[in-house]
Amino acid sequence: MHTVVVGAGRSGLAAAQFLASHGRSVLLTDSRTEPGSELELRLATAGIPGVWGDHPFVLLADCAELIISPGIPRTIPFVAEAVARGIPVIGEVELAHRLLRERGDGSRVLALTGTNGKSTTTDLLAHLLRTSGIPSVACGNLGTPMIEAVDAAAPGTVFAVELSSYQLESISSFHAEGAAFLNLTPDHLARHGTMDAYRRTKLRIFEGQGAEDLKVAPQAHPEWCEGAPGMGRLARFGWSDCEAWCDEVGAMRIHGEWLLSRSELRIPGDHNVENALAATLLARHAGASMETIRAGLCSYPGLAHRIAFCGESGGIIAYNDSKGTNVDATLTAVQALPGPLVLLLGGTDKGTSYRPLREVLGGKLRRLVFLGEAIPQLIRDLGDLPHEVVPGFDDAVRAALSLAQAGDQVLLSPACASFDQFDNFEQRGERFEALVADWLRTQEDSHA
Repeated sequence: MHTVVVGAGRSGLAAAQFLASHGRSVLLTDSRTEPGSELELRLATAGIPGVWGDHPFVLLADCAELIISPGIPRTIPFVAEAVARGIPVIGEVELAHRLLRERGDGSRVLALTGTNGKSTTTDLLAHLLRTSGIPSVACGNLGTPMIEAVDAAAPGTVFAVELSSYQLESISSFHAEGAAFLNLTPDHLARHGTMDAYRRTKLRIFEGQGAEDLKVAPQAHPEWCEGAPGMGRLARFGWSDCEAWCDEVGAMRIHGEWLLSRSELRIPGDHNVENALAATLLARHAGASMETIRAGLCSYPGLAHRIAFCGESGGIIAYNDSKGTNVDATLTAVQALPGPLVLLLGGTDKGTSYRPLREVLGGKLRRLVFLGEAIPQLIRDLGDLPHEVVPGFDDAVRAALSLAQAGDQVLLSPACASFDQFDNFEQRGERFEALVADWLRTQEDSHA
């Protein structure tokens, strides 16, 4: 008997390599026509045969279990045939959960889902736990497959697991001691069909919870959790009195106890206040103290390249939102900061209008800095606003920092792809952070 893994992405490959390393007979199948030399070498080294270009039904003969990657719908003929034959179909997260529970080493799972913000909240949660001295690792949809994290972790680890709706489709016995459903907006409807089907898939994160477990949900939308499975104790977060909330003057409280002022958070915006409240509820449930949670919230810089705090000098704060590769993302970043802003825009143009930025920039703009190949389009759409044109990235960042005044935020949120001057948005963000670090050192030297 063998296990068939469908999909050679990061999740599927991690599952296949784990099983092979533990003596299981594994076959990997993927719709791509060929694996590429690097993947082919990894599979050969692990002793995993691959079938490319199709998923032939012959692979289901003597198949004990099918493990599907998140991007593989359960409706494709190969998976549907496996179900019809009574072959168990699970995902990599379920496999990891099974391993974790078999070990019985005191490790726990805190899981998060939602349409937006789940990566930041998962990463923040792991940061709060580590600040509190609780061994923790962030994994799942965030980047590191859960099976890799579980296989490598020490006993007693708390796993902060980001789960997408695709991953939640393929759980069965998954149980999270604490779970959060952050928010819900239209997404992935081509796969799920309707908003209600999408919502119900998200709610599966609460399956398997007992009365001692914690269910975290937004106060403002009780309808999102209508019909939620599991028996977890409900804790809500929001903007009026509940288990975790922020009042009109920015005081954040949990279970009636003062936590901190929202101004002490280094991650800006209302959405990040909500993320911090949800993460705090889960961290408290895992045993973190209020004192260490406060320290963790004050020190968390944000997920890399997503409105991430880079440094402050002379009342000027720099933020890296290189992940803002389209206008919608830049709108969110601008709305998250109070201003005045010196905003760096530009890169590889994506063919959409930049005019929607006008409304959110009103009343908070110090200066725009246009850079890269998109300069003509930026001038067309925003050229009547105060701006500088500096084509080269390094010179543009230095110009933005020099234009800022005390109380300003310098924000890299380009609303463009990075490919005119960089390989990817990560490389662009890293260069921005390096230039900010140079600027900070210069500021320190000038005040020495």
